Amino acid sequence: MTEPHAESRHVQVDIAIFGGGVAGLWTLARLRQLGFNAVLIESHSLGGGQTRYAQGIIHGGTKYALAGKLTESSEVIAEMPAFWRDCLSGQGELDLSNVKLMSEHQYMWSTASLTSRMAGFFASHAMRSRTQALQKSERPKLFQDKQFKGQVYQLDEPVLDTASLVNALAEMNQGAMLVSRDVQFKGKECLVTSTDGKTYSLTTKHFVFTAGKGNQDLLHAVESKNLDKHQPEMQLRPLQMVMVRGDLPEMIYAHCLGASVNPRITITSHLDNNGKTVWYLGGQLAEEGVQRNAEEQIKQAKKELQTLMPWLDLSNMQWACLPIDRAEPKMPAGKRPDDVFVHTDKDVSTCWPTKLAFAPRLAGKVIEEIKQHGITPSGVQELPSWPQPQIAKLPWQEEDSWS
Repeated sequence: MTEPHAESRHVQVDIAIFGGGVAGLWTLARLRQLGFNAVLIESHSLGGGQTRYAQGIIHGGTKYALAGKLTESSEVIAEMPAFWRDCLSGQGELDLSNVKLMSEHQYMWSTASLTSRMAGFFASHAMRSRTQALQKSERPKLFQDKQFKGQVYQLDEPVLDTASLVNALAEMNQGAMLVSRDVQFKGKECLVTSTDGKTYSLTTKHFVFTAGKGNQDLLHAVESKNLDKHQPEMQLRPLQMVMVRGDLPEMIYAHCLGASVNPRITITSHLDNNGKTVWYLGGQLAEEGVQRNAEEQIKQAKKELQTLMPWLDLSNMQWACLPIDRAEPKMPAGKRPDDVFVHTDKDVSTCWPTKLAFAPRLAGKVIEEIKQHGITPSGVQELPSWPQPQIAKLPWQEEDSWS
């Protein structure tokens, strides 16, 4: 920890946010939009935590209904695609018209054994507005092969390029962000040192923690006498994602229907630094993959793709594994959270968005909490000219990720 010294520069702000992923950046933009003098402190690079591992899917809850019924998760998140589309068109609460849209739609496909059972469900009144069954000529080319015997559904849920999303949010917040790996809390003050070696003493009315699994360290760093004893606990949901690149047939964004509530496999497509197509594989494959080492997980991924797409040539492909931890609020029996989490104790709000699509919803709840605590905006003011944080590279753009 950095010790206070006489040369530290004092800065007065309304809100200090810790954690520069999409949730923190969105919250910062909304607060400043409302006139709060807010600042964001990031320990490394923007989007360098869970954000950079996200598949960019703006879920509308359909994938959570794969067991044949609507769940609480699917109902809570149903409004998010329309909300994000408004922002992408420049008509929403934030202007995201510069964000790269990877795909207007996602797809779900069923194997022959599941087709009849799932077709009835997706034809129901509850799901008709979210999905539509596609005729063979309407399907992506990948599913027009004569060996494919299942059904394909189109989902009205977009997929974004997460790097361009982080960049757009960073552009909105220029000057209000800094990198500091050393933070010391003392009451409503914190001492931070930027990358150019200058130290700042920030005095704030409220702290907001949006640092993913870093929230736990932040809570420990805050003086315990300022908070209640029972602070929110965190759980980690591990995944082992898989990347494959090479001569793949097309860019695809699709979920394979499985027997459980989770997709059997989820595929999103991206481009590496040389313009090669990369398939990023998640779903049940990634959740069960935490029990395997990298070699076993890649072997299982090949087996799954060959089983589901026997017409696909997987020779001469490169493969890589990405073990990641998703941070969430601790739930009974490790249950998956249905909604965002915001816990406010005195001067600290601890937050987990739980899903990329929920970042705007989390920001809204933080703003509600701040207002309920009587904090009013003092007006956006000029901040010191401290160095701005860099934007993290996406994993498929890092050559050392590949085997």
